[in-house]
Amino acid sequence: MMKNKYLKVTLVFVIAIASYSFQDKFFEVAKHIEIYNTLFKELNKYYYNEISPAEFTNKAIKNTLQNLDPYTNYYNAQDVEDARIRREGEYGGIGVSVFYSKQGITISEIYKEYPADKAGLKVGDLITEVNGQSLKGLERDQLSMQLKGNPKKPLNLKVNRLGKTVDFNLALDKITVNPVPFFDMINEDTGYIVLTRFNAKASKEVKKAFKSLKDKGMKKLVFDLRSNPGGSLFESINISNFFLPKGSLIVTTKGKIKKMTKTYKGNKEPLDLEIPIVVLINGRSASASEIVSGSLQDYDRAVVLGERSFGKGLVQRYFPLTYGTQAKITISKYYTPSGRCIQELDYANRDSKTNKVPKFSDGIVNSFTTTNGRKVFDGGGVMPDVKINRTQQNDNTKGLLRSRAIFNFATNYVAKNSSINIENFKMSNSDFQDFQEYLKKTDTAFTIKQERLFKKAFLATDKNQKITREYQQIISKIKEEKVVSVTENKDVIVERIEDEVLKRFFYKKGVYQYHLKNDKTIKQASELLSNSKKYRQILEKK
Repeated sequence: MMKNKYLKVTLVFVIAIASYSFQDKFFEVAKHIEIYNTLFKELNKYYYNEISPAEFTNKAIKNTLQNLDPYTNYYNAQDVEDARIRREGEYGGIGVSVFYSKQGITISEIYKEYPADKAGLKVGDLITEVNGQSLKGLERDQLSMQLKGNPKKPLNLKVNRLGKTVDFNLALDKITVNPVPFFDMINEDTGYIVLTRFNAKASKEVKKAFKSLKDKGMKKLVFDLRSNPGGSLFESINISNFFLPKGSLIVTTKGKIKKMTKTYKGNKEPLDLEIPIVVLINGRSASASEIVSGSLQDYDRAVVLGERSFGKGLVQRYFPLTYGTQAKITISKYYTPSGRCIQELDYANRDSKTNKVPKFSDGIVNSFTTTNGRKVFDGGGVMPDVKINRTQQNDNTKGLLRSRAIFNFATNYVAKNSSINIENFKMSNSDFQDFQEYLKKTDTAFTIKQERLFKKAFLATDKNQKITREYQQIISKIKEEKVVSVTENKDVIVERIEDEVLKRFFYKKGVYQYHLKNDKTIKQASELLSNSKKYRQILEKK
């Protein structure tokens, strides 16, 4: 009896503490919301310039979320629509990918047989005006609305093409983004499927491509997930399930609250449990790509070939907010079937002084075992079973690839070359030398830290002829050293230039057709599949 009495008192005490803790947290949230509201009212009332409520709040929220992780984001109404398009793969548009700038909208890719293609627009065109409205100086949110809307809506575009203004008249159409832009046979028994994103159509299109290649005699598969940034968790589960038995554990998520902690298993009959598979990954294969490659690796169901993947082991979910806005919030970490989390960066322990985010691999890296007993590791992406030989990208090369320098060079290259032959196309040494000279003398898109600091210091000086001459000499020297450093990764750069040029003449499909015959990684994967003994040995316990 006394025992029950103590149990009741203890239970009441625990509930009281939990209730107090919840109320305390709620009060803290409410207090700081009130502080923000009061601040905004005073700013709006007394600040000497006009304040845009939407822009102010948008920036305040996004800047706040930046300190959590790169994936927890706030979406205004236009952002919500853009995110929906990425998930569903359908929208009303003209069939292009674009860059936004203060000058307007630059076309980065043309989709074959869609309005932009039929009207004669080209990659590299800068759209400066839409239906009489100048795009100069518009914000990204405003620019993103210009080429979207209901199908059949007419558009008049003014385009800057290599310094000349050209007019185009066209109408919006329904655009469907196929996440499997290419599949074909590499040889008589080896198929190739590339998946570029995990949108709502991903598993359907992979299944369609797989069955089509099986009808053509496919007995082995190269599945290309390189540079696939991820997407839908459920699509990654469906695609893993294509090659794993029904009921197989594919991924586990663990969150702060119980309902965000779940175990996901394949709930459908697989497509094929026997076909030998090589999965291709690289440093830009992330999230859902890592779930698929990681689960197939853990079950020894495929050989993973390429470079270490990105290392995104976090799961996000969209939550509706007021006035058509949304929040995408990181709700959990995910774990592959062997139990490893491949998240690389530890955002929870960001350095408050330097803002630097440590890597999990800086501490203890844990080992796990696959079905066959092979060792795999956590703390930084999916490590391939077979690594390809590529030069390690230095910081300057990474900066070059992030810039638009290669894109701009390809635009100039195409302007000078009216046609190329896809069968024997190759960037020659002479072409690469032209690119090096372009970086030294013409390009303004790719600058390194030393350049920026030196230019800033020069602008702060009292300039005279001697200082200006010496400045130009030093800048030229910095550019020469910059070009020397990126040339260390010539293989990576040449491949990117070739892709940009091919895309202009033969669309994205032509790039994949070219890779099927010329890509060294695809060739290595095909050769591995042709050597069944070596393939089996890789998947056996060492």
